[in-house]
This record gives sequence, C-alpha cells and structure tokens, in this order.
Amino acid sequence: MRPDDDRVYDIIVVGAGHAGIEAALASARMGFKVLVLTVNPDTVGWAPCNPAIGGPAKGVVVREIDALGGEMAKTTDETMINVLMLNVSKGPAVRALRAQIDKISYSRVMKRKLETHPNVVLRHGIAEKLLVGRGKVVGVVDNYGIDYLGKVVIITTGTFLRGKIFIGRSVFPAGRMGEFQAAKLTQSLIELGFEVGRFKTGTPARVLKRSINFSVMERQDTADEPLAFSFFDEPKVLPKDYPCWLTRTNPETHSIIRQYLEFSPLYGTVKLIEGVGPRYCPSIEDKVVKFKDKESHQVFVEPEGRDTEEYYLNGLSTSLPYEAQIKMIRSVRGLENAIITRPAYAIEYDYIDPRQLYPTLESKIVENLFFAGQVNGTSGYEEAAGQGLIAGINAALKLRGEPPLILKRSEAYIGVLIDDLVTKGVDEPYRLLTSRAEYRLLLRHDNAHLRLAKYGYRVGLIPKWFYEKVLRLEKRVEEEIERFKRVVIKPSGKVNDLLASEGTTPLKEATSLYQLLKRPELGYRALKGLDPNPIEDSEVVEQVEINVKYEGYIQKMFEEVTIFEKYENYEIPTDIDYDTVPNLSTEARDKLKRIRPRSIGQAMRIPGINPSDISNLIIYLDGKRK
Repeated sequence: MRPDDDRVYDIIVVGAGHAGIEAALASARMGFKVLVLTVNPDTVGWAPCNPAIGGPAKGVVVREIDALGGEMAKTTDETMINVLMLNVSKGPAVRALRAQIDKISYSRVMKRKLETHPNVVLRHGIAEKLLVGRGKVVGVVDNYGIDYLGKVVIITTGTFLRGKIFIGRSVFPAGRMGEFQAAKLTQSLIELGFEVGRFKTGTPARVLKRSINFSVMERQDTADEPLAFSFFDEPKVLPKDYPCWLTRTNPETHSIIRQYLEFSPLYGTVKLIEGVGPRYCPSIEDKVVKFKDKESHQVFVEPEGRDTEEYYLNGLSTSLPYEAQIKMIRSVRGLENAIITRPAYAIEYDYIDPRQLYPTLESKIVENLFFAGQVNGTSGYEEAAGQGLIAGINAALKLRGEPPLILKRSEAYIGVLIDDLVTKGVDEPYRLLTSRAEYRLLLRHDNAHLRLAKYGYRVGLIPKWFYEKVLRLEKRVEEEIERFKRVVIKPSGKVNDLLASEGTTPLKEATSLYQLLKRPELGYRALKGLDPNPIEDSEVVEQVEINVKYEGYIQKMFEEVTIFEKYENYEIPTDIDYDTVPNLSTEARDKLKRIRPRSIGQAMRIPGINPSDISNLIIYLDGKRK
C-alpha cells in the first residue's frame, strides 16, 4: 500500500469483534482492500462475557461459518481448553459442540490473522460520522477528524454505540469495562433516517482461582473422545487441566439479592436502565424475582484461560452494587472466601431495527452500508460472527457485480437468524435456539459442510480440494445407503445372538442390512461384522446412520421444504407499490411497505400479515405477470 492510499479502501469495517473479524477476513480474502477501525486493537475478538464458543444451535453456526470459509471454528480449535459434545443422548438435530476458550489467546490469534493478511489494515479509531453522497455511503470520519474513503462500510459496533455501564446506582460511559464508548456514531445514523433502540446485557464477576474451594464443587472435564469445530482440523483430545465446576446458589444468596434490590439499576425506586435485557440469559436478580419458588440456581465456575487465574461465574450475571456482589458470591458453596478481580456489571447500548436491512445485511436506507452483529439486536459471539461473514461476503460480491449470498431457512441456522432479524425485527436481544428452526433435522452439526461448502467454494473462500472432498463424501454416502439395501442378512444363531446382545428382537426371516440399521437399538458399530464390505471412514458411517435411521423424518422435511421454496422463489418486484394492491388490511399494507419482503415466503413470515393478505397479494402479482 502506498502512503497516499492510507485513507482509501474498498471496504471499511467499523469494529473488530466477532462480526468485524469475519467481515474483514472474508472480504479481504475475496480480493478487496479492507480497513478495520477499532477502539482497542489489543482486544480484537474479545470475549467480554462467557469465555466459551458454541452450545445448542450456536455450535452449529460455528460449523456453518467454517463450511463457508470463515475463521471462528479454526481459532476455537487452536485456543480451546475444554470441549464437550452436548446432547449426545438426544437426537442429531440438537447435538452441538461447546468449548471453553483461552480468551486471551483467542484474541491474540485473531488479531494476528487480521494483521498478517496483506489486504487488511487494523487501526485504532472510533468512527463518529458516516460520509454519504447521492444515497450511497462513501466513507467514515473518526474521532481524530480523519476521513477514510470506502466503497462499502460495514458497521459491527457490538455494545459500543452510546454504551453505558451500571454497577448498582453507579453509571458511567463505556463500550465495555475499561474501553471507550462510540458516543457520536448513533447520531449520524439517526440523521440518515435509521430507527434506533436500546438493549441491555450483562456479565458476572470474575474471581481469583486460589480463593475458590473446588473440593465441594462438581467437576466437569473435557471430553474423552477427539473433537474439533473445524472441518479443516484434526479432532483432538484435550488434557484435563482446565475443568469447569458446578455449584449452586441457595436461600441465603437469594435473601441477600432481595435486600439489595432497591439499589439495583433495574429494580430500584428510580429505574436507571431503559433497555430490554436478554430473556434467555437473565441476571441472577431477574431469576430470583421471577422464580420466587426456586431455592437454588446453577453456577458454573469456568476458567478464562491458561495464563490467567481469573474464573468466570456463569449464572451470576448481575448489576447489583459491589458490596452486594461480595456478599452474594460468598454465600455460594465453594466461594465463601472468593476474591473478586472484576465486578459484574450491566451495559446498555444502541442497536438499529434490523427490519431496515435486506437479507444481504445491506441497509435499505443507505446503499453499500451493511450492519452485522449485536448492533442488529442479537446476542452471542456466534450469531455475530455468522452475520459478519455474510455481510463481508455480500459486500465483496456487490463490488464484484455478482449475485448476493442469501441462505435459506432450510439451508442454515445463519439463514434462520438473518431471516428472523430482517423479517420480524427484535423486541429483546435475539438468541438462536434450535426451536427457531423449522427444519432443524436438516440443519445438523454433522452436515454443515454438505449443506454449505458449495457456497463457500462459489465465492472463493473454500479451496477446491475441500469442495471436491465434500462431493466425494456425498456420493459415497448415497452409494453406501443403496448398497445396504442390497445386503441380505439371513437368520442364524450368530446373527440372532448378536441381535439379542444389543437388546433387539431376533430375525425370523431374511432382511436387509438397511432395515436392521433402522432399528433404534442398533448402530453400525454393532452390525459392522455382518457387512461384507465394512466401512472404515467414521464420517461416512455417521452420515449413513443418520440418513437411514431418520429417513422418514428427513423425507417429510424435504417435502415441506419443497412447498416452502415454492413461496420463497415467488419473487416480489422491488418497485411494487403496495398502495395499489387491493383488499390488503391497513396493518399488512404498512408492514409490507416498511419491510419490503423479497418473496411471498418472506411476506408470509411477517407478524400481523394474514393468509387473506397473502392471497390478495398473489392475485395482484399473478395479474401483473399475465
């Protein structure tokens, strides 16, 4: 880069959290010159709350990011210190990885990946104003008055927009503890016509390892089997050096919390926090107030990394005064002598209404301006990273003049996430749950590469060898399933003894290996000795087992997807005048004009739009097409 180009870029990413990293790396790897502006370059990819990646639905998102060519899974594998596969006793639709990361190493690795990419410049700066000309964004102005010019700007500001921290009745401006807020960018967005709201989240206190009595807590070790998030990494077994620990609150804890509620910024006489908090990650005072009959709540005591003695108290998020925090924490079994190194706090921040975005995450108000992450009203590192990747890909595709990447609800949890945001909006911090996905049996941890590698390859983020490997896997699985249908297993003493040992009924007549595998008591491992051409590839075995055992459910979902896609592919013209569509209800007309859905399928998911409105819209569109 020449010195005189230091202020001119193809793409400017504002923020270097989990969304900003994926946006920057994706667009840089697709060939564009990227500037990343961040409040603090030493906290790139920071984990300000839980030092963990993954969990139900979220872990699948990490795999989807990996299959599309993103970075989160690889860095998690590189820095994780404890990892488990969740819900192994349940069906494949809800299984997911969750890992404790070394948060300091994770940040350093991600910073290094940004700094060493030849197309990326990582720089300190707080964006204060957007530069817009003729309806298009053309750059940003930072807190030093420097104008940076860019063809595209991606906003990934997390909790930094007018961020405000609360500890009891003490309030001060911050993007997170110890870092400046972005005080002026919100006003620039408002002046451009964006609708902005306030949300709230929080984080628990950190305590010193040597002050914890682990002997009275329940130990939770890393998995015994080799695991990895990334399809590009070899699964590994981690040493059991960094267990997590489980303890619980008690009636004394709850009594202390109630005594201090009047000093809470949420429950005091004068309520200081106006923003709505996350329903699925409530503060401990919320739990105590809303679940009065519950005598205890779980507290997971989790290591923050290899090179720190701080532990995270998962389940004790609070905004109570520091004095209350000490008493509350020390009332918990095993934490009687806890030394707090960092207090818990709540943080309130601005977000934009995501219904102002297209499914590409580009703004409807200002062209070439994209938004990703918590600024769109979501919670969670994984949700942020998924949005950042899609925003970065679509920013680059737009500059290339190529069609955008829009993942369907039937293709990815990322597709569910973005569709929910841009169609329904948010009235609380949005968290991905398996229950949000209609086709979750299709959106599994194990098949993210089979679903999405084709898109990663198409945009240039997945190498050819990996894409061809995925195609070979897909073909092999289909061939093995067909072969299983042809392999005949006849009744015999050996066969029936095997079946009896596995707790299933003996054979009275010949059947196929395929039909045997359908039995819930039997896995391929038990049947392998009956297979004349046994499969050695564990990934092939996993895919064959799932597809055979859940064939009926999967087939039913594919039939539903066919109907779903009929409406998804029924496109609505971008220039439609909804005032000319007859017989629409007033509510439907207003919402259609505001959200401007791209298809009948998306229109059907807008809250408040009735089947009769959809019928009238289809009649109108059919008439226009004749």
